[in-house]
Parts: sequence; structure tokens; C-alpha cells
Amino acid sequence: MNYAEIILPLPLAGTFTYRIPSEFQSTVQAGSRVVVSFGKKKIYTGIVLKLHSESPSDYQPKELLDVLDDQPVVNKSQLVFFQWMARYYMCTLGEVINAALPAALKLSSESFVGIKPDINPLDVDVTDREWELLRALKTNDLTMKDVSEVLNLKQPQRVLKQLSEKGLIDLFEKVKDKYQPKKVKRIRIADTFMDEGMLEGLLNELESKTKQQDVILAYLREVPVLDNPDTNKTGILKSKLLSENLSPSSLKTLIKNQVLIEWEEIVSRLPSGDQRANAEITLSQVQQHCKKQILQSFEDHNAVLLHGITGSGKTEIFIELIKEQINSGKQVLYLLPEIALTTQIIARLHRIFGDSFGVYHSRYSDNERVEVWQKVLNKEYQFVVGVRSAVFLPFSDLGLIIVDEEHEPSYKQFEPAPRYHARDSAIYLATIHKAKVLLGTATPSLETYQNALDRKYGLVELTSRYGEAYNPKMEFANVQRERKQKKLKGNFTSVLVEAIQESLDKEEQVILFQNRRGYASYITCDNCSTIPKCPNCAVSLTYHQYNNKLVCHYCGYNQSMYSDCLSCGSKELRNVGYGTEELEEEIKLLFPQAIVQRMDLDTTRSKYGYQRIIEEFEEGNIDILVGTQMVSKGLDFDRVNLVGIFDTDRMIHFPDFRSHERAYHLITQVSGRAGRKSKNGKVVVQTNDPDQELLQRARNDNYKAFFQWEIMEREQFYYPPFTRLINITFKHREKTISFQAANFFAADIRKNLGNQRMIGPVEPLIGKIRNMYLHEITLKIEKQGINLPAVKDYLRSVEQMMKQMPAFKSAGVVFDVDPI
Repeated sequence: MNYAEIILPLPLAGTFTYRIPSEFQSTVQAGSRVVVSFGKKKIYTGIVLKLHSESPSDYQPKELLDVLDDQPVVNKSQLVFFQWMARYYMCTLGEVINAALPAALKLSSESFVGIKPDINPLDVDVTDREWELLRALKTNDLTMKDVSEVLNLKQPQRVLKQLSEKGLIDLFEKVKDKYQPKKVKRIRIADTFMDEGMLEGLLNELESKTKQQDVILAYLREVPVLDNPDTNKTGILKSKLLSENLSPSSLKTLIKNQVLIEWEEIVSRLPSGDQRANAEITLSQVQQHCKKQILQSFEDHNAVLLHGITGSGKTEIFIELIKEQINSGKQVLYLLPEIALTTQIIARLHRIFGDSFGVYHSRYSDNERVEVWQKVLNKEYQFVVGVRSAVFLPFSDLGLIIVDEEHEPSYKQFEPAPRYHARDSAIYLATIHKAKVLLGTATPSLETYQNALDRKYGLVELTSRYGEAYNPKMEFANVQRERKQKKLKGNFTSVLVEAIQESLDKEEQVILFQNRRGYASYITCDNCSTIPKCPNCAVSLTYHQYNNKLVCHYCGYNQSMYSDCLSCGSKELRNVGYGTEELEEEIKLLFPQAIVQRMDLDTTRSKYGYQRIIEEFEEGNIDILVGTQMVSKGLDFDRVNLVGIFDTDRMIHFPDFRSHERAYHLITQVSGRAGRKSKNGKVVVQTNDPDQELLQRARNDNYKAFFQWEIMEREQFYYPPFTRLINITFKHREKTISFQAANFFAADIRKNLGNQRMIGPVEPLIGKIRNMYLHEITLKIEKQGINLPAVKDYLRSVEQMMKQMPAFKSAGVVFDVDPI
């Protein structure tokens, strides 16, 4: 095999052929990382897709520069999975690889400056500044950042250009490995002093050097070298030894005099796996029967839906199934929609499995994610808990994938490509491994439930809460009526205020749910009606009081809040709408004695932000938790007996065909946080219209009735699960070009697919994001009687045809398959 087909981490179609030099013929394998040059100067880490003997006919292939791995970091099952994802979600293999590989596994190239050989700075005619740089380059090659520091210039390009024109320097790329193993320093006593007599002599010699003697005595207290000489081989962590308030300089002297030996050891950033927990789970008779039904259903179906109401004990069933798979030697992937939920589940799993499983999510550092990847690759982890990106891990023998809260929109990737859905991708991944998939939720997505009714999936139901827990009682607070009666206290109805006071009197906890972060939706001037808007997006700026800024939640643009209107100078500025930040402020004023905490994106940005808040709430250190949808996702708190839900009508009437489904899911899920144990829980829903049908169905907790009601509309208007959707978004800095590109595309679709399958082109609700104007086309493709892969190929061909036209060459086209 003389050639390798390489996937580069770039949004370019296809793969690229490189010639394999003779020195790499025996080492390069499919799935290995290789270093290749691409373009004139750039260097990338690519993945070998396959080896072959066919030279490309239209260009002379370059050689591989290096092979980075003795053994492939990507296995054959993953390569099959990546190719399916690129085809199904209409993206490139490079985009899939970019999303799949932890950043630290991808080498990056960095620009360096070097002096040409045989150049002596003293022998050339240069300026003082140029001479200073040449002198520094004589010692080492420098990065652009280094050059800036040497010259004390922010922009050194002019100096570099002059030196390059004089033929004195070279500009080139160097490969930099991002992954750095974690190293710790350890200390042990030199072998010379392992004899008791020699050790006693050493201590006597150090009588006058008490600080050095203290170091030796501290070491001997921690490491009993005389009783067990083998303990000296591992010694002690240097950091632990110095934690005894010892003198660092005395330790340094002892190392210099070779009394103590210092060395570096590579260690894992992950838990050791030595800790084993003995906590046992005893399933109730209902849970045992449910587990038996799941196993029976797996005999006929590759995927099974476990539809269990909130608090029914689905997690315990998951754990028992995981144990069985591990005992049979198989691997298990347990997917969760949010890092917030991951935090609490991990704590529960540690009590069962100790440290023998891996955790994979975006709050882990790049190096930590590489180590999880390697442990899965080497089969050190049989069981991994993770968010959607965990589907990319290098499993070799999956037996079971559990998708918890399968209905959650968080499983869908929005930006950038691949715009995959982890639930649907997990089902395909399971077919590659001949594994089973268990989908768990109290509120199935309509597509999943329809698949279960059509017998594509098995269906098992849990209809009662675990143990002595009861379903919470739902009560509606009429906001419109209380506003007329002037009973509202800020954004709180009297019904909710009384319920909160009652809970606090009983020393129970409260969760308040508002699916909007920030303080106010926007600011308006009562004098001239000016609303501050984002200069990059067609949206108003959201006011955040904690840092006194107006922020765009789409592009991140922010500006300081002002006291006078920027248009007319008036001080009559008013907040419109409210978010979690304003609710937090109001609840503190209404209940000054209560301990209140907010949980949203702004308060959980740090690595352990979620964990800290959840642990404090679990331990009873927080009375009232105000949060966005993070608080709705399967969390389990013993002391919560009241949930308050705000702004319900906005969720229900949002202009989207899924708005009723999303609202029902959120209301049901957040309600399920109340009354998880033997106490009766209560839910207060604030709304302007308590009689609307969706709320009545949510109060009765009758998913089947909701499904029948909603599915009729879906069928009538030809929406999923009766069709497949493909959204096509057109982007350009000029609105007219975006619109014209969308119309060009639409005209071809009408001609070849018919007008009845297409909606648009239209300007979306947010018509401008990050200075790009947007237009959209939505395709509704029937599930039967049409070749979906052929439709996708056709759409790609129209895109290529459009891109060949000068007017649309710079227009962006984004395909989103199965959008939510």
C-alpha cells in the first residue's frame, strides 16, 4: 500500500491522497494520526481513512510528514460511524473529525521565525532593532509572540518583512503537540542512607541545620523506610512534603547534596479506579418487572423506550442493566443531556461503581478528555457517562447505550457542523456494534413515541412513583386577574408567595423556574421608545444586573448599561420582561431570611459551578433555587416540595410547531422535581389563561392524551413524525444577496421536488446574527416513496451549481437535517 486517504479537520469535501514514504510503510494504519502539509505552508493532523495503491490521476500527491501513533487512536467502528454522520447530516468528514477528536489530540502548526544558516548579525548592515532580533534568533527560533516581546512591538510584521527581503530570516511552520501528560514531582531518600546507621549519622550531622533535619524527619514520618524499605521506591509527593510547613530552600539543598532524590512521574488526571463502592440497589417488584420487560423487548427490538413518569425510579433500573453488561464483558455508554444532570448522576454512580467508570463532557479540560479517550480505547473503561459528544468515543465492544431524558433538545448540536442528534446517532452507533439502546424519559418526543407505537421500538411503561412518593398537585395562579386586583408583588402572584412561605415555615425547599436568564428581556425609553439593539444581530440586548451590562445572547456583544437614553437623553428607562436575575432579586426582598441561589449559564460558567450549587442544595444550605431549564432535567432533591413556574404562556405560544410539545415537556419535567419522597409536592404555574388545554393536560399528567391531541395537528399540517425536515439557511453580509441566493435555490427545488415539499424562502425570526443576514428554506420530505440520500445529493449539487455563480460565491449555505 503506497498511498493513504487522509481526513483533514477542515470543512472541505472528500478526503486527500498522500504518498507513504518507505520509513512509514510498516507503521501507518487506518485510524492513525498523521502529520501532513496542506496548501503552501499549513501543517495539519489528519486521520488515515484507508490505505491503497491507486495514485490520483489529477495531481501529484505529497508525502506524509510523520506518523504520530504506534496504534490507531480511531478504530474501524468509529470510521464507519463518522462516514455515516457526514452523509446523513450533510456535512464533511473533516467537520465530523473536528468535532469528534479532543482538541489536544490535534496537533497545530504555529508560525516561527529563524535566522538563515551562516548569518552573523555582526557582519550585516541592519538597523539597531533588526540587529536585536537577529541576535535573539541566533540562540533560538522564535514565535510571533516572542518576536513581539523582543522588539517591544505589538505589530512586528514590518521589521520581519525588511529582514526577509534582505534574505536574513526564514518564516516557517512548526508542529506543536497540544496534549501534555500531567507530571508530579516525587521525593525519596538516597539509597546511601537506607541503612539505619547511615540514617542516624545523617540526622546527627544535621543537628546544627535544624530546617534540613526537619525535612528528613517529616519524610520518615510519612515513609517508614526502616520498617518497609520498599516504600522508599515510591517516596512521597513533593507538594505533600512541603505542606508540612517545611523550608523549600532546605529541601532544595538536600536534593542538591544528593541526600534526597527528586524525580518526575506521569500521572493520570482522572480518578484512579482503585476506589470501589459497595452500595447496593434493591429494585422494587414494579422495577424488577419493568427490567424483565425491557430484556424481553430487547429480544425483538434493537431500541426500547422506557416511558416512566417522573420519580418512578428509572435510574435504578439503568444501573442494574449497566451492571449486567459490565459483568458480561461489554461496554456501556450512558448519555445525559446536560452537565448539570451529569453532576448529580455521577455522585450516585460513584456510590455504586466507585471510580471504575469514565466521565466525558465539555467542562473537562482538553488533556482530561484525551485521557478518557485513551482509557476507552485501551478498554480500561467499560462504562462511560457523558453528554452528546460521548458518542464519538472509541468504543470497541458496546453492549448497551442508555439515552436518558431522550426528548431533550440539548442532544441536538446546533453550531458548528456536524448538526447531529445524539439520540439518533446513538441508535446508528448501536447497529454498528450490534448493541441495544434504551431510551428513557417521562415525556417522550412525539417522534420516539410514534416509533414505539409503530413497533419500530419496544415500549415499556412505568406509571407509578417509586416507594411512597406521590405525584405533585398542580395549581394555576391567574396572573391577569391578580394584576387587575393589584395583588402582584413584582412578578409573583399572591398564590405563589403564600405557597413559598408555607414551604419555608416547614423548612422545605423551593425551586422557581423561569426559562430566560438575565435581569430584563430588554430596556426601553418611555420618552422616545428606543430599545438598545445588538449591532451584529437583529435582536434587542438583554440587561444583566450582576455586571451592569447589556448583552446579546446570540453573538456575545456587550456594552455597559447607561443611565440616560442614548437617543434622546431621557432618564425614563424601563425594564421590559424578566429573567432569573430579576426573580432572584425579588425573592430576596420578599423573603429576606431565606438563602437564595440562582442556577443558569451566568452562575455555572466555572468547571465546578454546577456541582457546587447542586451539592449545596442537596445538603439543605439553599432554601430557594431560581433557575432556567437546567433545573428541569431529571435532578432529584429530597427536600423540595414546591415548584413555581413563570412565563408559561410565552413557552406555549412561541411561533414554532414544536412549542406545545416543548412547553408540555418543560412543565411536566420541572413539576417532577417536587415531592420526590414520601411528602406531597405542589406545583404553582403562573399563567394568564389557566383554562388553556395544554395546561389542563399537564395537570392531569396524561401524556397519552397530550400525544393524541398533538399528533393530529402534526399529521394535518404534514410535520414530523410524518415527514423528515431539512432546513437550508443562506447567509451573507448583504441582505439582498442572501435573499437572492435563497430564491435561486428555491426555484430549482420547485422544478425538481415540487412546491408542496417546500416552505419559504423566508426571513427567520432572528434575521441577522453576527453581521450575517439570514434566509431559510424548509423541506418536508415524506418518509415513504422517496430516496432521502438521493434528495441530499441533489441539494448538494444545487449548492455547488450556485457557488459557481460569481454573485453567490461568498454566500454561506447551511444544511440542518432533522432540525428541532
